[in-house]
Amino acid sequence: MSTSRIPMVPLDEMPAALRDAIAQGRANRMLSSSRPVQVWAHRPALAQAWLELMTGFYRDSLLDERLRELLRLKIASITTCHACQLARKSDAVSEEDIACLATDSERFTPAERAALRFAELFAGDYMAIDDGHYARMEEFFSPAQVAEINMFCALMLAGGRMTYVQQAY
Repeated sequence: MSTSRIPMVPLDEMPAALRDAIAQGRANRMLSSSRPVQVWAHRPALAQAWLELMTGFYRDSLLDERLRELLRLKIASITTCHACQLARKSDAVSEEDIACLATDSERFTPAERAALRFAELFAGDYMAIDDGHYARMEEFFSPAQVAEINMFCALMLAGGRMTYVQQAY
């Protein structure tokens, strides 16, 4: 375990609402660790808002749990966030799935492959995303789902990079 670059706020010094949000996030597997939130807690209202946004993706998603977890892990493999890579937030994704995560693997459905390819480019080569990638996604997903995939990828990319840079894992 590394030392965070920004001091962590002890859990008992956080506002009760933020402690409760952490406990709820840990209970529903949205959070695998409180460490990143303990850094964000220097700005408790913003930390609370971040957690509420994350909760929305896990509570009201148009995407199934397996796809969200595959996308999260694909982005974690690119950001190299240790906490993100080690966390398991769904039993719908096996260790064999995680060992592969190749966007052309037959282990994944065509819809999963399209979404994984999008996530890979979103996190690693976003300038390469073109209309063809959106057309491929629209073969499998509604416009609302495509929008959610974009937003989820953005949140996972930002969170993973922030956690890595802060060494809050």
